[in-house]
Amino acid sequence: MTNIDTDFSGSIPEIYDSHLVPILFEGYANDLADRVARTDPTAVLEVAAGSGAVTRALAPRLNDRCRYVVSDLNSAMLKCARQHHKDKKLEWREANAMSLPFEDKSFDTVVCQFGVMFFPDRIKGFSEILRVLRPGGQFIFNSWGPLDMNDFSHVAVETLIKLYPEDPPLFLARTPFGYAEASQIQADLTAAGFEVVRIESVEMQSHAATADDFAFGQTHGSPLRLEIEARGEPPLAHVRAAIQDALVARFGCGEITGRMIALVTEAIAPRRPSKS
Repeated sequence: MTNIDTDFSGSIPEIYDSHLVPILFEGYANDLADRVARTDPTAVLEVAAGSGAVTRALAPRLNDRCRYVVSDLNSAMLKCARQHHKDKKLEWREANAMSLPFEDKSFDTVVCQFGVMFFPDRIKGFSEILRVLRPGGQFIFNSWGPLDMNDFSHVAVETLIKLYPEDPPLFLARTPFGYAEASQIQADLTAAGFEVVRIESVEMQSHAATADDFAFGQTHGSPLRLEIEARGEPPLAHVRAAIQDALVARFGCGEITGRMIALVTEAIAPRRPSKS
């Protein structure tokens, strides 16, 4: 992963929220919110909250006594989430998952939507999450499944490879879709100290009112924009149009629908200290 992969700055957060969240993230946010809410937690930490898709879905599902801390490393994304969510009971914290600013055993649930792929050291990040969980607490998160099983994003990457045959901008393949093996997730969680793990493949459909809604969202509302602009040619508008054309050729004009697959993981903090 390169430094550019975590750069959600400028206009990226708002475009991400207005275009990519409805097309890619809302359904999975509701899925995570349901999983967290059914445990009736008393203290929830959201890590890598982004523009607040899970926050908006989960907050109304929690009981009034539940503490809910929403965190993200990126201040611009956290600001976007806060602007779009009016619940004054929420606590907002800029926080790095590699070194969480919370005391041990502070939460009974930690939730993270499509954020673990951005951890520079996943075992370290998982260990930090385990540290702040109470014994028996849950870590519930999702990550994208294989790129070739996520239609819109797969078409985008194929288009980028054709446009830049010698040096394609591969942010999508490298990071968002770079943690798609259940066996690797299982191994990393076990190495971090989690005791029980359930990993489920969840298929949904992505819907876009037009092909350009996705093309614009992906080329202007993610770090892919910075990777494209760094290459100079072809210009961003040309890349957006090429992705739009490829989507229309595959899915037709007007509203388009594609398959999405994510891995949803539920891990449990040990109830007793491990024996040395």
